[in-house]
Amino acid sequence: MGTQLTTARDAGSPATDGLMQAIVQDTYGSADVLRLARIARPEIAENEVLVRVHAAGLDRGTWHLMTGKPYLMRLAMGFRGPKQPVSGRDVAGTVVAVGSAVTRFAVGDEVFGMGKGSFAEYTAVREDKLARKPANLSFAQAATVPISGGTALQALVAGRVERGQHLLVIGASGGVGSYAVQLAKAFGAEVTGVCGTAKLDLVRSLGADHVIDYTREDFAEGGRRYDLILDIAGNPSLSRLRRALEPRGTAVITGGEEGGNFSGGMNRQLRALVWSMLGRKRLTMLVSKERGADLERLTEYLAAGTVTPSVDRTYPLAEAPEAMRRLEAGDVRGKVAITVADPA
Repeated sequence: MGTQLTTARDAGSPATDGLMQAIVQDTYGSADVLRLARIARPEIAENEVLVRVHAAGLDRGTWHLMTGKPYLMRLAMGFRGPKQPVSGRDVAGTVVAVGSAVTRFAVGDEVFGMGKGSFAEYTAVREDKLARKPANLSFAQAATVPISGGTALQALVAGRVERGQHLLVIGASGGVGSYAVQLAKAFGAEVTGVCGTAKLDLVRSLGADHVIDYTREDFAEGGRRYDLILDIAGNPSLSRLRRALEPRGTAVITGGEEGGNFSGGMNRQLRALVWSMLGRKRLTMLVSKERGADLERLTEYLAAGTVTPSVDRTYPLAEAPEAMRRLEAGDVRGKVAITVADPA
């Protein structure tokens, strides 16, 4: 149910036909199910704002929403097809309308956060999932931060990162990993990043003190042990994670793309909790949350230049399926963004 907005609060609202372009899907599947369509602009609730999208970020979670895998996710997403037909979650843009209960944002504010279907010209976003865009970032840069940056921050907090610790990031060249490396350095840790040969230079440029090419070296077989390991979309066995930890170390598992279509990486994460009961080494899982408070904290690092989004390239809205194919193939270095509307 939409909220009635006064003329003053809806000033500058775009388009008179109530329609917009968006990337939609009617069923689960590969990137071939994504199509560009003209649909109705979303209505907003009293605690939401309507954002004119200038850019949207692409993250692995959006791929899962597209494929409907693992199947357990469909309990919330919809069994036969997605309840939310418009793709995308990360967004950066300009507020064009606000709900009656919104107090933190006004029409014209430049914002970034997590919306409901951001591969579109407009998206509705809850007030508590938004923050003001750092002035030193482009919309494309800002759009790649919310999900991946927030997950990286939450993983470090869950791992109880401390200054001076030796920290290992598995998947350091990906979306979450690229933020985790930079945030860990900002927190004062000594960081080792794990990635493939073609992305070693990227991980070094992010500030990693050491890099490991997983095609040539096993992080668990060397002499180095780590106080904290962030396992981001990797799939090492739990025994290897334990072997690489210091006696009282912690491993935080934030993803994993193997484990079958039914439960995906969840079975490994649940087994990790059981393993933690068998010794002093702590294995834990992270199910990240979408929180505006994390965006506010990330903004401090972004505005200071301590953390910089690593944007591989941008794609126009109509080419979102191609961007998804590159993500699935593992070709993306850092993040990609979908550009939608000219901020001018």
